[in-house]
Amino acid sequence: MRAILALAFGVALAGQSPFDVVIRGGRVMDPESGLDAVRDVGIRGGKIAAISTARLAGKVLLAAEGRVVAPGFIDLHAHGQSAESNEFQAHDGVTTALELEVGVPEVGRFLRARSGKALVNFGATASHGAMRTMSMREFAGQREKWRKSDDFSFEVLNRGRYSQLREAEEYTLLGATLERGLREGAMGLGLAPQYYPGATREEIFRVYQMAKRWRAPVFTHVRSMTPDAMQEAIANAAATGAALHIVHVNSMSLGALPFVLDMIEAARKQGMDITTEAYPYTAASTFIESAMFDDGWQERLGISYEDLQWPPTGERMTAETFAKYRKQGGFVIMHMMKPEWIRRAMASPFVMIASDGMPYSARAHPRSAGTFSRVLGLYVREEKILSLMDALGKMTILPARRLESIAPGMKNKGRIRVGADADITVFNPATVRDQATFEHGLRFSSGITHVLVNGVPVVREEKTVPGVFPGQPVTGNFANVR
Repeated sequence: MRAILALAFGVALAGQSPFDVVIRGGRVMDPESGLDAVRDVGIRGGKIAAISTARLAGKVLLAAEGRVVAPGFIDLHAHGQSAESNEFQAHDGVTTALELEVGVPEVGRFLRARSGKALVNFGATASHGAMRTMSMREFAGQREKWRKSDDFSFEVLNRGRYSQLREAEEYTLLGATLERGLREGAMGLGLAPQYYPGATREEIFRVYQMAKRWRAPVFTHVRSMTPDAMQEAIANAAATGAALHIVHVNSMSLGALPFVLDMIEAARKQGMDITTEAYPYTAASTFIESAMFDDGWQERLGISYEDLQWPPTGERMTAETFAKYRKQGGFVIMHMMKPEWIRRAMASPFVMIASDGMPYSARAHPRSAGTFSRVLGLYVREEKILSLMDALGKMTILPARRLESIAPGMKNKGRIRVGADADITVFNPATVRDQATFEHGLRFSSGITHVLVNGVPVVREEKTVPGVFPGQPVTGNFANVR
């Protein structure tokens, strides 16, 4: 009887073999169950095996007294998918970093390339933007080259940004290519029509129809930074029944954020499967050569040259330097949001936290390294915009639930419970804070004490553990379906 009770409550019995890892004496906070209490957590075989009021024995002991023990943070929107990016993500408490907005053009190739080399878990959507370019007759001669390249999706989608799908066979090829991405493990379809204005409203609607047919969510960067674009996305989801996730609602809405959040909330109350996310910074970042900066950008975005910052030098732009760097190409930082807009997004109970972290460069947007710590330090501890448990929910259980219908493996992430994957973040709630800045570039966040991915410590005592790559692919449920 004692053994049965011990198993049921996850308590290790005296004399049992030690756990692989024990996180000792931390304040365990689990947004799914509401647990908020001091416990030992025992890990065995990459899974949480015990959550105990009694002291547990482990081969590796991680001290957590005075720290919070939380589910590892899940970032739905991370363009940084390299070893360098992963290290900054891990020091921000992230255990799963996914490329779901733009997606990737070759899902199988992406997953194979990252396997065995990733510090954190990884996955992606099928990139509509890249795949539409690859489906066009005018680019037929480059398809095979692109399929075998390691180009970031933006490089391919940007080639076809002003082109339209005009022939039935192009639509057919696009559908087949997106379907192939789902069969290779994509977790949905990634759309970003603001970057390819050639995509008609009919084309985008047809993609939503396909998403519904495959029961795959749409992750979208909407057509423009206006309420009209939000209404297009919501209308497409309503008409087709597709599940919808709108990325970075803060920078997509700007001053219309309260109205946009009201629209999303109303749609949710009508039973629509619609979610959204935000990052905790007042600046955005994108490619300066993108269609976003075509003629009229100042009026559309409500900013001018002096609001643009060139990361390699930190300088603010002029008309002359803008022309120079747009011809050159690269990332630009856009100072375009007000602090009260960010506070409103952070306070909304259904808005998740996601970084929109950029591919690694030393002076990339600080959201690439500090998103989650900034929320915990600034908006929870200092400004008290939301509670610690609510903030953790936005980083863990809410993104996990967003993905469960397409990626069943997510049912074991975003939680501290027996049987769940041992993706765990331990942090000091009194000191956690982002350290990356617009002036100095990327720096590791402070106060993130330990981070475990599938039971393997990747950050220990705020230092990177060398030579470990425990990150595993997160794949959609159509992977390898024939």
